[in-house]
This record gives sequence, C-alpha cells and structure tokens, in this order.
Amino acid sequence: MMAITSSASLCETGKAQSPINIEGPMHKSAMPLQFDYHASPLKIANDGHTVRVRLASGSQLKIGSQKFRLYQFHFHTPGGDRIGGEEFPMSAHLLHKSDSGQLLALVVLFRVGAKNQALSALMPLIPGRADGDHGHEKISIDPNTLLPESRAYYRYTGSLTSAPCTEGVEWIVMNMPVEISPAQLALYKSKFADNARPVQALNKRIIFENQ
Repeated sequence: MMAITSSASLCETGKAQSPINIEGPMHKSAMPLQFDYHASPLKIANDGHTVRVRLASGSQLKIGSQKFRLYQFHFHTPGGDRIGGEEFPMSAHLLHKSDSGQLLALVVLFRVGAKNQALSALMPLIPGRADGDHGHEKISIDPNTLLPESRAYYRYTGSLTSAPCTEGVEWIVMNMPVEISPAQLALYKSKFADNARPVQALNKRIIFENQ
C-alpha cells in the first residue's frame, strides 16, 4: 500500500491526486465490499462549504482482511470523479480510517431523477450558518440509506481533494449512481456553492474494478 505523504505543493505537483476520470483498461478485483454500517445519533454541521455529518463509532467497511471505520460523510457538487467521461451533478464522500491510520474515501455518485429519501430526511436539518456541530439525540442517521443497491465498485489510490492534498488515500467509487430530484439538487445548490475539485491526471495509476 502506498505510503501517505503530505505537502501543500502536492496540490500542484502530486502524481496521485483525486478526483479522476475512471476509464479502462482496468484490473479485476476479487475483494467484495462488506458493509457493517449502523444508525447513529445525528450530528450535523454546515462548514461553509458543504453539509457534514459525523457518526458515532461502530460502523465499518471491510475489504478482504482490511477494516475501515466510518467517521463522517459530506457532499460535493459537481460529483468530482467521473466514469467514462460522464460528469455527475453531486456526490457523497463517506470517509473511513483504519486502525493503522490508512484513509479511505467511499464515493456515491448522484444522477438527476427521483427524490432521494436519505436527503429528504437530511436537508431540512442543515444548519443555516457555519457554527459547528448540531447534535440531534432523538434523530438517527443510517449511512446504509446513502448506498446504491449494487456493490460493484472501482478502486484507486488518490489524495485528499483540498489542501494539503495528502496522497496515499484509498478511493472506492461505487459503480451504480443513486438518484436526486431536480428540486433537491436545486435546494442544496442554493445553500452551498460548487466545491468539487477538477479531474486530475491519472499518471499511469492502476484502477481496480469489482463487479
């Protein structure tokens, strides 16, 4: 696994940056995703750039023998990572960390279509200003509701998408997008300006695919 490196200059000079355009040829992965996510009391924040939800310990993602704890998720517009050149209007980034400190970002992409039930519950609770976390002990959020039906995915080694653009971050991009209604997307964009980083060069990195 690639060692994590960090420097402000990586945003300009790094060779393993995120997001990317996912396209072939790809290497097959035999390691399925095993989700062990659980509902958690809602802790939500407007950080001035996106809505961020922090999760209590207990939810984790297993990939082979590796285990990654889910600790927060947030959203980007547009989606950032592309598949076969297709740009998506929105994405959810679910951030994980292993016991050894390895970072993993799991990306769920959105297409415009039907109303998204997870976002229907979340959007009315977005704080009106950036003033820290708002706890809702009587309201639970289940991260499973953000996931698509298919567990097919792409995997590559990338970076954080904002300074210092730390490299060595594992990226899992779900193959199947979920849907968001035009009204939901417009409401979200009325609250937050676009915050996705442009697509970065692949630089001969290997993309793994699991169907």
